[in-house]
Amino acid sequence: MFTGIITGVGRIVAIHDLGRSLHHGKRLTIEAPAGYLDDVGLGDSIALNGACMTVTTFSPESRQFTIDISAESLNKTSGLDQQGTVNLEKALRANDRLGGHIVSGHVDGVGQISHFEQIGESWELRILATLALAKYLAYKGSITVNGVSLTVNKVADLANGCEISINLIPHTVDNTALGSLQAGSRVNLEIDTVARYVERMLSAGLIQKDPA
Repeated sequence: MFTGIITGVGRIVAIHDLGRSLHHGKRLTIEAPAGYLDDVGLGDSIALNGACMTVTTFSPESRQFTIDISAESLNKTSGLDQQGTVNLEKALRANDRLGGHIVSGHVDGVGQISHFEQIGESWELRILATLALAKYLAYKGSITVNGVSLTVNKVADLANGCEISINLIPHTVDNTALGSLQAGSRVNLEIDTVARYVERMLSAGLIQKDPA
């Protein structure tokens, strides 16, 4: 479980195939910020761009750790099959503050950046989401973008999905990997957990009117 509050920006520095077929995944080597791995142990969960992964090896001295990512996860996410910067978040502890919102680390879909421009001191980020995710996105609702907990400012429904608008403050741009995004970039999206359960209850007919 995570909160969408990024605790470090790392970099994928090496990618190794775990097999020769398309059914095999990859082993990623990630370089973390200084001191980031001091409290990490084997088997710990760390979210990479919003995708929950398991630490398989780590070396605080070299500031590197590895994770194994399956072919299925590679097919359902973006930005984890190439070298580059990634947002990192360690799993939530029972006594931690919930600074963002409840995040599972399970990517629900991949969106595409349609607009990213500085306005005043902040930045406007617009993302095209698929039709399958559109019903979960609402004004002032929560959305996780590459692991970052953000608030939806606008929703524009389209024939093939919707476009959401998000405001990024300078702190978010400076302390996450979102500042490197540009129009056309693909991002990992996770919808709000509450919205997921409400949709399930409604679709299953479990919410009924009071007979009185």
